[in-house]
Amino acid sequence: MAINIVEKIDGFVKVKRVIVSVSNKSGLESFIPSLLDISPDIRLFSTGGTYSRINEILGDRASSCLTPVSDYTGQPETQGGLVKTLDFKIYLGLLTETYNDAHQQDLQRTGAVSIDMVVVNLYPFKETISKEGVTVEQARGNIDIGGPCMIRASAKNFIRVAPVVDPADYTRIISEMKENTGKISLKLRYDLAQKAFEHTAVYDRNIADFLGTRSLGDVSGCYDITAP
Repeated sequence: MAINIVEKIDGFVKVKRVIVSVSNKSGLESFIPSLLDISPDIRLFSTGGTYSRINEILGDRASSCLTPVSDYTGQPETQGGLVKTLDFKIYLGLLTETYNDAHQQDLQRTGAVSIDMVVVNLYPFKETISKEGVTVEQARGNIDIGGPCMIRASAKNFIRVAPVVDPADYTRIISEMKENTGKISLKLRYDLAQKAFEHTAVYDRNIADFLGTRSLGDVSGCYDITAP
């Protein structure tokens, strides 16, 4: 398979569509309204508790800009939020390149849209395993799958997408967008991508370290295991 080499990108990218799905919801109360103040036509996609929080923050304003991810994908969230964002249309929207005609045709063919910013932080795995007496099953249930996938996809495509994993970056993002009519620079996208990959690397390291300290007995003790 030939590797696709990108030769042309935009130095500044207008933020038109944003996916927001966060465990840590601090800062949303100022970040989300600020995005809309800068660019009133921004479209927000969100899931579960984050959708509810943004809806609460925006009030009547939400109806014109906030869409549940399930409405966009056409697939309802599964029980317990098991699958919410692992969807072809989402990843096409994250990974497509602006000046790749085939990518643009794929967006049109599927009814997908390009996503310009992903605001995601992960299930609190480290906090979970820090609790006394935590079981392997409790830890397993707090391993985030969709979040790291979206972070990695958006960080890989920093040539067009801004991956946001830290609420501490909200102020910098809003400041730059105010100065550049709603656009984000390549420098900021690249800085955010570096932080995003560090975020997922630490997250995976915590999971691997935890599982590496647990025996098979610790695992089997969590379950009623059927006989062969």
